[in-house]
Amino acid sequence: MPYILSLDQGTTSTRSIVFGGDGAKLSQSQIALAQIFPRPGWVEHDATTIWRGQLQTARTAIAEAGINASDLTAVGVTNQRETVVLWERATGRPIHNAIVWQDRRTAAACGALVASGHDERVRELTGLGIDPYFSATKIAWILDEVPGARAAAEWGDLACGTVDSWLVYNLTRGRVHVTDITNASRTLLLDIATGEWDLELCALFGVAPGLLPRIVRSAEVVGETDTELLGAAVPIAGICGDQQAALVGNGCFGAGDAKATFGTGVFALMHTGGRRVHSQSLAATIAARTGERIEYALEGSIFTGGAVVQWLVEGLELADSPAAVQALAESVPDSGGVVFVPALTGLGAPHWDPYARGAMFGLTRGTTRAHIARAGMEAIPLQVMDLLDAMVSDSGHAMPRLRVDGGVTVNGLVMQTLADLLNVPVHRALVPESTALGAAYLAGYATGVWSQSADLPALTGVSRTFEPAPDAKERFADLRLRWAEAVKRSLRWERG
Repeated sequence: MPYILSLDQGTTSTRSIVFGGDGAKLSQSQIALAQIFPRPGWVEHDATTIWRGQLQTARTAIAEAGINASDLTAVGVTNQRETVVLWERATGRPIHNAIVWQDRRTAAACGALVASGHDERVRELTGLGIDPYFSATKIAWILDEVPGARAAAEWGDLACGTVDSWLVYNLTRGRVHVTDITNASRTLLLDIATGEWDLELCALFGVAPGLLPRIVRSAEVVGETDTELLGAAVPIAGICGDQQAALVGNGCFGAGDAKATFGTGVFALMHTGGRRVHSQSLAATIAARTGERIEYALEGSIFTGGAVVQWLVEGLELADSPAAVQALAESVPDSGGVVFVPALTGLGAPHWDPYARGAMFGLTRGTTRAHIARAGMEAIPLQVMDLLDAMVSDSGHAMPRLRVDGGVTVNGLVMQTLADLLNVPVHRALVPESTALGAAYLAGYATGVWSQSADLPALTGVSRTFEPAPDAKERFADLRLRWAEAVKRSLRWERG
């Protein structure tokens, strides 16, 4: 049996999973990753801790699977995107902590670029708006703030990359400096039409091109792990940013295929095939590339997804657990006219309003804790509805179904409401670790374990399907209208 080691480096934890040739998870090792907050709005990770944790979990997962590294067919890598590391080429020593995708320290620099009129050109080339979320201004900040860094970069003494680059560099003991095209598409430095680094963008953001890794496909043998690290030289054959890896792990390979990953927030992607879709409210990005053609996707992020449930439990203390909140919500047939807009940290796609604030509408003397819980549950799928409606509208692709993964998908009320609002079946993934499974598939594809997605049924396996109710469209028409009005009233609240 072939075995694939999937390295899944996330924002709050690092894990490694060994998958068998049938997609079954044979072992998993996971450790928490410490968050560093030097100042309000700043978020960092210790890059050396990231690498050591990934190596530790990889060794543990291999041992717990009862195999040796020599039994592995390939290694796949998936990672938190946009987070950047700069290091010395000679020593491999990071010159600064990794700056995390959540970090907002370059907001002023981004604002100045937007004010100077660069946003439209950047969006034309990259599919992204200028924002601290992405990597380019993070790289420039390190070059400007670490003494001697810019000079060292010009001399070619430094290398940089997103977390995938950092892991591969260490896995190969510095022999390979690459990034895959999905991670590159999140930097603001890639022309997503050509799939190459763009010198105009590098100049605009102040990033020396010599720092950047070579861009590779998401399914491609790029090197081998150093023998001493795992006990054998294993091909590194799959690299993919976490959200695009989840798109693969949910079997979304064709135009109109869409997935939503439910965590603290919600990340939704729709595959758009070989056509890049231009959108003002959604990001155009690159989907996992396995062949000659560049494949594209639309992406949108919702800030408050599972965090709604957490707030109902910890903030409002409506119940003592997520399951108890769900039971409370299900004790009433509807929200009694209450609508909750969970803009607790602003609204993400497709509204993109950082000044929106959370609001409840429709409260009466008859409103109970159960009605508020129900409105909270409904707020999650209502946000996803807005996002996916925008994807369908902008792409022109019908969405025949939605694939979902993540913690909130255990909530049957949320998932059924989502199916009813979208009026399409919602398929809960059979393998919860869809991100890691996607990276494993890409590595296996590149090494001949699987020649097509149909060879790995786990990609499209379903643990449960939520079918829309026959009368859902009529029954939820009023809620849709109330929701749209509530969102409208919550926008720009902070600015009065």
